[in-house]
Amino acid sequence: MNASNASRKAVILVSGGMDSAVTIAMAREQGFEVYALSVAYGQRHSSELEASERVAKMLGAVVHKTVHVDLRSIGGSALTADIDVPEDGGEGIPVTYVPARNTIMLSIALGWAEVLGSNDIFCGVNAVDYSGYPDCRPAFIEAFQSLANVATKAGVEGAGIRIHAPLMQMGKGDIVREGMRLGVDFSATVSCYQADAEGRACGHCDACRLRAEGFAKAGVPDPTHYA
Repeated sequence: MNASNASRKAVILVSGGMDSAVTIAMAREQGFEVYALSVAYGQRHSSELEASERVAKMLGAVVHKTVHVDLRSIGGSALTADIDVPEDGGEGIPVTYVPARNTIMLSIALGWAEVLGSNDIFCGVNAVDYSGYPDCRPAFIEAFQSLANVATKAGVEGAGIRIHAPLMQMGKGDIVREGMRLGVDFSATVSCYQADAEGRACGHCDACRLRAEGFAKAGVPDPTHYA
């Protein structure tokens, strides 16, 4: 544990998937107290939210909070509207991109961080093995941090806000290896875009494909529960 970070609070966005689980474990190793935040935004299934609660508890979060935001009311994504989830990557930004999702989630995390007196927000976005979402790229994280530091009391009068994206330049295989080193139980996580009520994965969507490739690259048996 880094003594300089001892007992410091960090708000961590938790989706229930493998990336956010590893992010919690990395923050804990750095000595942060974890305040886990999930967002129920009208996604296709609730099993990822159930996984979020399970993962947060398993990895020692002080608190796990779920905030409700109805993005289904505006739609525009296969995750928030009656649009089929594609079973191949395809070209360009896929229809599983949820408009402004990470901007909204980080904004909620920013508000909670101010209330808690926290200067640190973690998210598990990745720009190596990913679906090409614009709000998972370094430029977005850098821009949001700049915004946070001109839009908040903590940024203007306090020590400032730091947005941590520790997985940004890691491939899925590296993320799996890091999670194994930190003792993450990946069987408790749910990544699938269209998991069933029991959290079992379809095995065909982009999220399932990237997850399976990560375990294969890491040489680790895939603990995913498939339908």
